[in-house]
Amino acid sequence: MAEEARGTRADPDPVREMAREGKKLSRGFSWLAALGTLLVIGGVVGLVYTGAATLTSMLLFGWLLLIGGVVGLLQAVQSRGTSYFWLAVVVAALNIAAGVVVIRHPEGSAEALTMFAALLFLTGGLFRLVGSVVVRGPQFGWTLFQGAFGLLLGLLVLFDWPHSSRYVLGVFFSLALLFDGLGLIAIGVGGRRIVSMVTPSPPPEGPPPESSETAQDQSNN
Repeated sequence: MAEEARGTRADPDPVREMAREGKKLSRGFSWLAALGTLLVIGGVVGLVYTGAATLTSMLLFGWLLLIGGVVGLLQAVQSRGTSYFWLAVVVAALNIAAGVVVIRHPEGSAEALTMFAALLFLTGGLFRLVGSVVVRGPQFGWTLFQGAFGLLLGLLVLFDWPHSSRYVLGVFFSLALLFDGLGLIAIGVGGRRIVSMVTPSPPPEGPPPESSETAQDQSNN
């Protein structure tokens, strides 16, 4: 009897256990939605203050390069004696040097990256335009529109350079934060709804009715 009582105590109620796990999942999705809200706020603020967003994105980029270079150098030291040791050291040193340059000269780095982005837009748009005209596939109109938009965007950025370097990267960075935040909010809200739909409601606390009736009968006897 004692062993059966212990086994009954050890086995949790499956409905209560599912409700408990559902609360944990719902709490996790709530934190996800809260993080998405912070990203949306950061994206909106970045779109308002594009200059500050550009400098912030460049400093973050520089610190990521620097930290990645230090981690890569440590990994290269741990793997010394292998055939790729010197290659790993060179790559780590380049990342560290690039990170230091970007952190010390964020404005000049922003100008260089803006020029690079403009050239990417120009070449990508030109290739899409030529490809859409030559191939004329089922997505001809959409590809032609993408090519024309990329070409126009590259020209606008290039003609306004270096002044465009003050806001282009900040706008891209802020839009990335905004759309990522909206995606996280959608995942969090949708996840909470799904969890609430599939999670059963926990039974009321206290002893079951049968046991209470049995206790009353015993007391009457």
